[in-house]
Amino acid sequence: MKVLLRAATIYNPQSEYHLQQQNILIENGTITYIGPDEKEADHTIASDGLSVSAGWVDMQAYTGEPGLEYKEDLESLAAAAAAGGFTEVLLLPNTEPVVQTKSAINFIKSKAQTLPVTLLPAAAVTVDAQGKDLTEMIDLHQSGAMAFTDGTHPLQGADVILKALQYLQPLDGLLMNRPEHTRLTEGGQMHEGEASTRLGMRGIPALAEEVMVSRDLQLLSYAGGKLHFSLISTSAAVEAIRKAKAAGLQVTCDVASYQVAFTDDTIEPFDTNYKVTPPFRSHTDAEAIKEGLKDGTIDAVASAHMPQDVEAKKLEFDLADFGIINLQTAFAVANTTLELPVEVLVEKLSSNPRRILGLSEARVAVGEAANLTVFDPSPSWMPTQEANKSKSHNSPFFGKELKGKVLATIHKGQLVLNDSF
Repeated sequence: MKVLLRAATIYNPQSEYHLQQQNILIENGTITYIGPDEKEADHTIASDGLSVSAGWVDMQAYTGEPGLEYKEDLESLAAAAAAGGFTEVLLLPNTEPVVQTKSAINFIKSKAQTLPVTLLPAAAVTVDAQGKDLTEMIDLHQSGAMAFTDGTHPLQGADVILKALQYLQPLDGLLMNRPEHTRLTEGGQMHEGEASTRLGMRGIPALAEEVMVSRDLQLLSYAGGKLHFSLISTSAAVEAIRKAKAAGLQVTCDVASYQVAFTDDTIEPFDTNYKVTPPFRSHTDAEAIKEGLKDGTIDAVASAHMPQDVEAKKLEFDLADFGIINLQTAFAVANTTLELPVEVLVEKLSSNPRRILGLSEARVAVGEAANLTVFDPSPSWMPTQEANKSKSHNSPFFGKELKGKVLATIHKGQLVLNDSF
């Protein structure tokens, strides 16, 4: 099969064609021509703002398989990921059972072989993600675990963080943690501020994130190793990480692509599709996130895809589960709200996540296997439930105008054309 990308702007710093507009021919999964000539092909992809980059990598998404397939299974997650432009996705370990054994790692890798998206298993740091006893991290690393995290369960014990950093150092392994002091957020429903007081909801204070970022950075300074913070949301956390990087610590972080799409006073009150963790925070926090992305403090943009079934969301706000689906909309939401140049946003979706996870570079170059995301950053569109690939429908973006479309992915010799529009 031959695929031609006609007059595509290339966003790939590792390529000699970076920021150039070229025709690209892919034959049977390999890039065979880049240049001005138009070649014959079985499929031609063209648009006024056609753009291409190395395939995007999502730093964290949740699948219900095994155990909770009614929320999301590996096939539906891969379909949503490809429609959203992702060719590789890091999966949280919070399934039933938790991903903490060689067989669980092998199950994901085996089932994903024929899918158009590479699924990267993350393994739990502690047994059953309960924050107590460490898992067999060396064996899990050798079996293919790409990172270690308790996922939706933030690590609370300083001793656990310290031991995990020490165990992973000889492996050059990556420890990931979502910084949240759960005793300070217990019962919280939204960001603690004027809006939560006005609505009569128990707040989730910014302090709960900030104290854990500060603590974990001190532990990293003491123990060494590599630490990645997932889903940063507050201005103080951004500033602490900025200073830690300047001091030479091996720390990286990501932010949910939707984090600044709303603030605590712009969400639809009591609509559970706006209930996320960490929550939509203040205008000041949103501006700090944007600045942190621009100056490189925040390395990556993640989908934070968290599918929830109707029974988990169609409840009173305080009883509903946290999370929204976002694999299909991650790029468009980020492109609409984060105020980043396309080149910078693509870096935070592609090359930076690859560097953090230790993945090989994907280059737009003749002779290279095609691992590409094809997109147009200009058109406006509205997500609909009918075009949703996920098994779940918990999104605040249905019916809202977004800017930037994913047109296709090419990976593992498979072309996935986006039919969501």
